[in-house]
Amino acid sequence: MTEHTSPADNNNAAAAQSGPASHDLESPEALRALLIRLHESGPGAWQHDREAAELMRYTAIRYRPLAQKHDLDPWEIASAAFEVMLAPSTRKARNPWAVVTRAVQITCGVEIRAAGMLVSSGKVRHTSRIAGFHDAIRFAEREHLTDYHPAFAVNPAVDEEDDPDDARIRVATALSAIVELFASTGWDAVLVADCVEHVAYRLADLTSRANAVEVLRRDHAISVLFDIPAKSWSALLRIVLGHPDRKYAGTPTGDGVLLRLLNEEPLDLLRCDTGLLAAIWAAKPNKSEAS
Repeated sequence: MTEHTSPADNNNAAAAQSGPASHDLESPEALRALLIRLHESGPGAWQHDREAAELMRYTAIRYRPLAQKHDLDPWEIASAAFEVMLAPSTRKARNPWAVVTRAVQITCGVEIRAAGMLVSSGKVRHTSRIAGFHDAIRFAEREHLTDYHPAFAVNPAVDEEDDPDDARIRVATALSAIVELFASTGWDAVLVADCVEHVAYRLADLTSRANAVEVLRRDHAISVLFDIPAKSWSALLRIVLGHPDRKYAGTPTGDGVLLRLLNEEPLDLLRCDTGLLAAIWAAKPNKSEAS
């Protein structure tokens, strides 16, 4: 990791330089106005603009507690925030700070997982082989995943003759099969891998499958982070986790692809489900919608 001068060492100096303007930056409206002005100023605006420099100092200080919580350099977090601030959807968001904060939280999670697997954060975020970067044992150790499917559980009383890795392998295989299924209809495999990995990771933090689709659908930062239209993201959630409407309960549409695969429904059988394939194809992002 690249070392930077920590804002913690110059906290008072940064506050003195920014003065009242830093307080103004707390407002979503002020951040939006500044991002729009910097965008309209053209190339080089971020490098030479005093308010841009002040914004990045304020951002490093704002997210310093989050960085310390994850044992990260505050300026690394500020760099991640900067990337999100450049996105058109951040400027257009109702609350730009909310989008930036959510993206920073996801970045922290990516850094933690990358450190745990001894790989770069870029490989965790962008590799197309989901089984290669997905740490399945973490899913099994989380509290609520067993409510989704027994394959996520770790049984400490398992017989020595049984393979304790079997459940974890089933989960990783199911996730990889989802990527393959979506890619067969024209989806970008890397994009699907990123989205499905994020969904699987977030499942551990949600109390039930019933509200997982709605909670994740409202996570607007995902559109910015993965460059996927909101409509495609919502459709992917319904296809992978199942449609939450009660009228679909107990049906393949209500169960979702992940549960069907964990229940040992063959991938070849899913490939023959023309309704499912049509839904996946219809949800495929158009490049014109992503911006």
